[in-house]
Amino acid sequence: MPATVVIVGCLDTKGQEIDYLRQRIEAAGCAVWIVDTGVFGESTATARTSREAVAEAGGSTLDALREKNDRGHAITVMSRGAAAIIRQLHDDGEIDGIIAAGGSANTTIGSTAMQTLPVGFPKVLVSTLASGDVSPYVDTKDITMMYSVVDIAGINRISARVLANSAAAITAMATCDAPPTSGSRPLIAATMFGVTTPCVTEARKVLEDAGYEVLVFHTTGTGGRAMEGLIEDGFIAGVLDITTTELADELVGGILSAGPRRLTVAGAVGVPQVVSTGAIDMVNFGPIDTVPELFRHRTLYEHNSTITLMRTTPDECEEIGNRIAKRLSAATGPVTVLLPLAGVSAIAIEGGPFHAPEADERCFTAIRNGVPDTVEVIDMKTHINDPEFAHASARAMLTLLS
Repeated sequence: MPATVVIVGCLDTKGQEIDYLRQRIEAAGCAVWIVDTGVFGESTATARTSREAVAEAGGSTLDALREKNDRGHAITVMSRGAAAIIRQLHDDGEIDGIIAAGGSANTTIGSTAMQTLPVGFPKVLVSTLASGDVSPYVDTKDITMMYSVVDIAGINRISARVLANSAAAITAMATCDAPPTSGSRPLIAATMFGVTTPCVTEARKVLEDAGYEVLVFHTTGTGGRAMEGLIEDGFIAGVLDITTTELADELVGGILSAGPRRLTVAGAVGVPQVVSTGAIDMVNFGPIDTVPELFRHRTLYEHNSTITLMRTTPDECEEIGNRIAKRLSAATGPVTVLLPLAGVSAIAIEGGPFHAPEADERCFTAIRNGVPDTVEVIDMKTHINDPEFAHASARAMLTLLS
């Protein structure tokens, strides 16, 4: 039985383009399931799931959407409906990949549906918006976005090649064999930043030698949220949350915040956690000329040409510590906190540009005073990248898991 690719899109405005995708995908040997998310115009292609069914799944009716005549509202309803239908198709084993193509409306509808699907399921999104900030569309999922170059408005020599390439990509993804995995090993999630890499790398080796598989997440805001999504979905046995820097961005207004749920999900579901204060000494901004005027007088460090780091103040460090303590206090599973007294990052050690032990101590004190007795707090007289700290973190994780 051939693999089936679902195409989601508005057949009133993108019918010709969707039908072209169908032809290319079928020519490559896959079956096609079209979900029509159009509302106002007439369909110009044939769908297997009708727009009426999508509107109903979104909590409305097609007649009601037409009567309201609000395009934004219609997109919201059809996004919700398409997501529900496509997730059900996935859960029923009916589809093996998903593709969408279009401008802002089709990008919103397609990405909303793709975000309901698990990591690893093939997803391709051809979009006029793919050369800008795609974070609202990709979010924490492995969505492959392709810039359309020209608008998705008819089949011409440019759009034909771009759409043909996207069709080839999704058919290849949908038909390739999944790589073998060591599925029997329990998964541990670990958080890492460039300035905590030596610690996490060493701890990962210890945990892998003990029989665990370690997934490392880059704490870029999206990384923290992606990790917590997998925790929430039940994939993770333990969390080595060495690098909690995203809390600094959340507090001060940096570009890498993971939002207010960060450091709450593992505790809510009872997953064992080993937590530290990695890189709480820094808030992230873009190139140095993008740092807000409000912060220009602060201690800044150009990490590279695209990232500027700003040293957190003692007051900010104390508030970060308070937030860590509050969130860990609500945990329903076991928690151990390790505090690196000689430096929370590679540049916060003695002689480093962010060396400010009095600021770090404000964070440590807030954590010690704020967590209940059920949370073990261990002071380590090392910096965070010292092998002794890494080994202690890994041992603490193994202790909680055992």
